[in-house]
Amino acid sequence: MGTKPYIDFLDGAFYGGDPHPAYRWMRENDPLYYDPRSELWGVSRHDDIMRVSKDAKSFCSAKGFRPDAPPMPMMINMDRPQHLVRRNLVSRGFTPRRVANMEPRVRDICRGILDRICERGTCDFVKDVAMPLPMIVIGDLLGVREEDHDKLLRWSDAMVGATGHPDPDMMLQAAQAMQEYTEYNRSVVADRRSKPLREDLMSILVHSEIEGERLDDESILYESLLILVGGDETTRHVISGGVHQLLLHPKQWECLAQDPTKISVGVEEMLRWVTPIQNMMRTTTCEVELRGKTLQEGERLLLLYPSANRDDEVFVEPDVFDVERDPNPHVAFGGYGNHFCLGNSLARLELRVLLEELLRRLPDLELASLEPPPMRNANFIVGFEELPMRFDPAAPEGR
Repeated sequence: MGTKPYIDFLDGAFYGGDPHPAYRWMRENDPLYYDPRSELWGVSRHDDIMRVSKDAKSFCSAKGFRPDAPPMPMMINMDRPQHLVRRNLVSRGFTPRRVANMEPRVRDICRGILDRICERGTCDFVKDVAMPLPMIVIGDLLGVREEDHDKLLRWSDAMVGATGHPDPDMMLQAAQAMQEYTEYNRSVVADRRSKPLREDLMSILVHSEIEGERLDDESILYESLLILVGGDETTRHVISGGVHQLLLHPKQWECLAQDPTKISVGVEEMLRWVTPIQNMMRTTTCEVELRGKTLQEGERLLLLYPSANRDDEVFVEPDVFDVERDPNPHVAFGGYGNHFCLGNSLARLELRVLLEELLRRLPDLELASLEPPPMRNANFIVGFEELPMRFDPAAPEGR
């Protein structure tokens, strides 16, 4: 059975360190593991996460998707029919045609980002590349002013960074960020209400009707916050963590450089490997059997997505990073079922286009240090805090 490792599902340090030995122990010894500290059941196997994700009748979202916070009025905390109505509204910003039409803009953003660093020969890949790309893209989607991007980034960082963290200063910063975002959101909503319907998501949220009624200000606030955090934080960490792995394994980088048609498949491996969303919670609505255990109504389950993405019952050599892995049924977008990530196509587009431009513009990109980069300690979304890189300086191309 092996020595049981440290497991605490609410501790940000558990996720910010290396939780994979603990996940491996769970999969091999206790796939449905009960953590008495947090009073949560950890679901560690791929098949079980898929089952729970698809069975919203037995495992609901309405009791909240975070185990350490009450449910907020956003669609991720809803079940059908309310969830479907709200999802159909927000999905108007993520239609296949709309996402496909965004490619020229995404490529323009990527080229501009690389123009700003290419002459320097060094960069902090997180701050200079991975952070600005998704923030600009999601800012465009929401229709916020470019000069407000830095504020949105700061608010998003503060709110996510405080999850699973006992530091009272960080909790205070998160509360302050939420207050400032709320005030900002009120002004944006007031602006959209005073004008005809536009193409941006904020305008859609303000003007669209659900069963004859429009969303109230609180609902718009929380749906826009979900879009902001989901579109910014997660993609950023896949960019930094995925490129880090490519550069740790130069043959993988060369594989994509020699055949760019493989980049889309490589993106899926980056998603599997990084899996920035550590978990989501579900609550049982009735007595239910899972992994040979009987769960009573009201039990809370934590779906451990990074564990599922290293499950050797699903993936051959799951601890090997392989950009040619195909098929790759990862659950980096929150499993499947009702709550499958709406922005998955947009995230894939950003990752593919950035890799195409990186391989073309900075083919000699390399890590400045082989030391493990510092990770954020949080119990929800985790990724690198910084990632120094170097390359031969090159002239900007202009846009």
